[in-house]
Amino acid sequence: MPRLRERREGGQLPLVWLVPNMVTLLGLCFGLTSIRFTFADQFSLAAGLLILAALVDGMDGLLARRLNAASPFGAELDSLSDFVCFGVAPALLVYHFALEGLAGMGWLAALTYAICCCLRLARFNVAAKDETNDKGSFTGVPAPAGAMLCLFPVTLYLAEFADLRELQFLVAIWVLFVGGMMISRFSTISLKAVRISRDNAVYVLLGAAVVIGLMLTRIWLFHVAATFIYLGLLAWGIARKRRA
Repeated sequence: MPRLRERREGGQLPLVWLVPNMVTLLGLCFGLTSIRFTFADQFSLAAGLLILAALVDGMDGLLARRLNAASPFGAELDSLSDFVCFGVAPALLVYHFALEGLAGMGWLAALTYAICCCLRLARFNVAAKDETNDKGSFTGVPAPAGAMLCLFPVTLYLAEFADLRELQFLVAIWVLFVGGMMISRFSTISLKAVRISRDNAVYVLLGAAVVIGLMLTRIWLFHVAATFIYLGLLAWGIARKRRA
C-alpha cells in the first residue's frame, strides 16, 4: 500500500493500469463507428459492431479488478461509453432502419429509449455496489441487454425472418417497451451470480463452443435466438417472483 500511494502521488503509474480504460475506449470506438455505418445504410456492420461492444463490455471492469487498477475515472469513462454504445447508437440505428417514416413519433420513440438508457446508467452509478443485490440479480434490464433487445427488429431482417419496416408503429412500441424495461424495478438475472456444479462444467463448455460457432457462422440467427431465450428468462423470473 505505501508503494501504491508513492506511485500515485509521484504522478507515475504502471502502464498495465491503463489497460482497462483502453478496453473501454475500444468499446466506445465500436459504438461510434456503428453510428457511422448506420447512416451509410450498412446495417449489418452497424449491428455487428454493437454486438462486439456488448461482448467487450464488462471486460474492462474485470481487468480493473484483476489488475487492481479500479478508479473513479475508469468508472465514469465506462458509464459514458455505455451510454453511447447502448443508448445513442442503438436508438439511431433502429430509427434510421425502421422509424423515419413515422416522422416525429419515430424520433420520439428513439429519444425515449436513449433517455431510459441514460436514467438506467445514472441509477446504476448512484447505487454503485448495491445495484447487484445478495441474490445476484439486477434491477431492471441492464444497458447492454437493453441494446441487444432494441436491435431485435434489425436482426430479424438481417436473419431473413421478417422485415418490420412496413410495421413501423409496431417497431416504435417495441423500442418504447425495451426502454421501459430498462428503468423498471423488477429483478433480472445476472450471469455473475450463476453457479454450476463441477460435474456440469463440461456441458457448459460444450454449450459455449456451440454458441461461439453460431456467432461465427450464423450471427443474426444467434441474436434472434438469444433474444427469445432472454425474454423467456425475464418472463419466467417475473412469474416466479409473483408466485412467491
